[in-house]
Amino acid sequence: MVELIRARSSVLWVSVPVTTRPRRRHEVDGVGHHFVDRAEFEALVASDGLLEWDRYADHLYGTPGEPVRSRLRAGQPVLIALDLAGARRVRAAMPGSRLVCLVPPGVVPPTPEAPAESDIDLVVVNDFAERAAEELVGLLGSSFLTPAQPRTSG
Repeated sequence: MVELIRARSSVLWVSVPVTTRPRRRHEVDGVGHHFVDRAEFEALVASDGLLEWDRYADHLYGTPGEPVRSRLRAGQPVLIALDLAGARRVRAAMPGSRLVCLVPPGVVPPTPEAPAESDIDLVVVNDFAERAAEELVGLLGSSFLTPAQPRTSG
C-alpha cells in the first residue's frame, strides 16, 4: 500500500524506520529501513530520538523523530506505516497527527465513536488496493490533514 501511495504522490514523504535486525541481501540501508546495532538504537531511545519504538521477535524497530518533524515544519505531508499501538505512541508524541486505520474488507472497522478507538480519525477499507490508495492520496489535498485552528474573535 505504501508503494502505491508513494507512486501517486510526489509531495508525500514516507518515514523510514530504524531497526536492529540484520540487513537482508537485497536491502539497501536507508531505503526500506535504517539498520543500526543495538547500542545505536538504545542511544536513540535514551535521547528521545524516536517517536515510537517496539520489539518484534529479537529485534527493535522505531520511527526517528527528527526527520518527521523537519518534513512537517517544511509543510510536507508525512506517512508513517505503523500498527495501531505504534500509531497511538506517535499520536501521544505528536498530538496534532492524524490516525488513519486501514482495514481489510469484511472486518468491522473500528469507529471513531467507540471508546477504545476514539483516537482513530478515519477508517479506510482496503477492499481494492488501487481504490484504497486513491482514497488515501485524496486525503493529501484535503483539510483532513490540517488540524483545526482556533478562531479568533473580532
